[in-house]
This record gives sequence, structure tokens and C-alpha cells, in this order.
Amino acid sequence: MLKVAIIGTGAISITHIKSYLKFKERCEIVALCDLYPDKAEAKKIEFGLDAKVVNDYKELLHEEIDLISICLPPYAHAPIAVDFLNAGSHVLVEKPMASSLEECDLMIEAALRSGKVLSVVAQNRFTNPIMKLKKMLDTRLAGPILHAQVDSFWWRGHSYYDLWWRGTWEKEGGGCTLNHAVHHIDALLWMMGRPEQVQAFMSNVAHDNAEVEDLSIAMLRYANGALGQITSSVVHHGEEQQFIFQGQHARISAPWKFTASSSKSNGFPEKNAQLEEQLQQAYDSLPNLPYEGHAAQIDNVMYAIESGEPPLIDGISGRTTLEMIMAIYKSASTGENVSLPLVAGDPFYTKAGVQQHAIHFYEKSGHVENFSDQQITIDTTQE
Repeated sequence: MLKVAIIGTGAISITHIKSYLKFKERCEIVALCDLYPDKAEAKKIEFGLDAKVVNDYKELLHEEIDLISICLPPYAHAPIAVDFLNAGSHVLVEKPMASSLEECDLMIEAALRSGKVLSVVAQNRFTNPIMKLKKMLDTRLAGPILHAQVDSFWWRGHSYYDLWWRGTWEKEGGGCTLNHAVHHIDALLWMMGRPEQVQAFMSNVAHDNAEVEDLSIAMLRYANGALGQITSSVVHHGEEQQFIFQGQHARISAPWKFTASSSKSNGFPEKNAQLEEQLQQAYDSLPNLPYEGHAAQIDNVMYAIESGEPPLIDGISGRTTLEMIMAIYKSASTGENVSLPLVAGDPFYTKAGVQQHAIHFYEKSGHVENFSDQQITIDTTQE
């Protein structure tokens, strides 16, 4: 029976708690930690937990905790993850992995040194549409991918950035590219691999209470000549999100949609009904996941702990996603065509470097400590 602690009891912690409770025969939540203990106490009562409540995570470092979920703002991820890894606990950390590549490397080093599991939440991989799209790409029925399009469209009102840590380079680490599109960027890298070059633009068009971007567009170039584009936004009404892969033989996408074309003698397209039938049959043959989202990833992490096999999403994967995001910030802030990888010494490798070199669109002039309404929006590509 794995003993679990939840560090941070804000909105996303509810999803973690509900997910762990699906596996009562394998784990038990024994501790909740929050700077505001009343929030943790409320979660304890709401979910009927037999858990210790503390306001300082260090009180738990010497207790028998097998696995912790870090559900805090990005700036707090690295020090807490490193402390628990050094103390012998496995760590599941919410997205993004950290607020800098330097911090990611410290976390990875701690995991390697301790031999413990370090996993970064990327629950979209554990949804039927995304998992099936990855498997469809792996069949290569669509042919080599020529162009990838990722639309990470969200909408957030002006007051969203009133929360004290949001909208700052220091505390949140970035805007919509980092904290909303992170899941889509993770999935794209999982499916297509890392590009060689990134060219990007970003802006803040609707939130003058935030230093960070609320809209960015990135163009990607892969070694084989394929191109990609990522739009990250919190200004898109309807929050319609999608992945589209244009292969040499067919287009496939999530939400699931496909089109296959053959060439007429004059080069114009005609429908390839045979390939379309193959694509649909292949898609229909794929099994559904027993769990989706956070529950599925928590199941995967616990299996990794129990079996000794690596989790689907480890620290290296989490770092690769942040590296792409930092390349977008670097390009958008400097106008450069950025080559990957980003390594130590790059201005966008450290938190201080990002704060110094990234565009500050506005300065926060006021804030609130907490919101009473903790409802959050899920990714619509899961539908």
C-alpha cells in the first residue's frame, strides 16, 4: 500500500485526490499540505480522508511517504521535488515541470541519484483520442508527416490573472504557452519528436494585469524538412483544440477526423476511399484505455513504482517539453530563429535569465490571494 501526500490543495489537487481514490487497494492519502491549512482541512473533510494536515512540506520529509503529488505553482516545483526525492519519496509533479531548464536538470539529477520515480503530469497522453492518434501515427498509414498543426485554444477573463502568482515571469514562469499549451506541446513532441529550429511571435492582447503572453504562434522546422505550427492562446472563444497531422497519403487528427487523397493524372486530388476505410478500421480496432486523464497517469506512475519499469512520462520528457516552450519564448523575445537543444549557458536556461530577457508586456499592479470558485476547464480534444 503506497502512502501518498498531496502538496498544495488548490483547484488541481481535487483531480489528484479523486484519482488516487480510484485505487484504494493500492494507495492511501496520508497527508495534505498547504500554506492555507483551512483549504487542506476542507479537502480532508470533503473527501473523508484520514490524513495529516500541515502548512510546511518539510514536516513530511522524515515521514514514511512513498509518493507525493506536487500541485503548486511552477516556481515551487523544483525545490520541493528535489527535497522529497532526496528523502526517498517518488514524485509526480504537475505541469509544467519547473520554471526553468536549470531546475529541471536539478530534479532529474535528484531522481537519478535517489533511484526514485520522477514523473511530470501530461494527462492528455492518457486520453483515448490522443493515445489513439499516437498509435495511428505509428501505423504510418497516413505516410510520412509533412505538416503538423496544434491549436491550443483557451479563453480566460481578465480577472484570471488577478491571482497573486499568475501572470508573472517569476512565479508562474510564463503565460499560455507554458501553462495551457504545455499539454499539447508535450503530445506533439511525443508524436513527432523535437524539431531543429523554432521561430515564434507572442503578444498580450487582452490581459493588461499580466507580465506574460496571452497569445503565441510558433513555427517549427524538422530535420527531414517537415514543418509544424503551434498556436497557444487564452483569447479564443469556444476553446476548440485540435491536433492535425498532414501525411503524404492522408490527414488524421484529434478529435478524430481523417481524409485521404490520391492524385488524378493532372495532379488534382480525388478521394482515396480504400485508404480511408483502412484508416477507420485501424482506428476502430484500437482498445479504449481502462482509465483516462490523471487517473490513468497515476495508475501508470504507481505501476512504475510497483514494477520497477519506467513511467510513460519521466523527467527527461518533462524537460524536453519545457525546452520547446523556452525556445518559443527566446525566439519571440529576441526575434531569433532558435536552434535546439537549449543548454546551460543559454540566456533562457535559468529562471533569472528568463525574467531578464523575456518580454514584460505589463506589470501587475494588484492581486488577490485566492479565488472562491475553483472550477477549471479541461482539454476539449478529449471529447
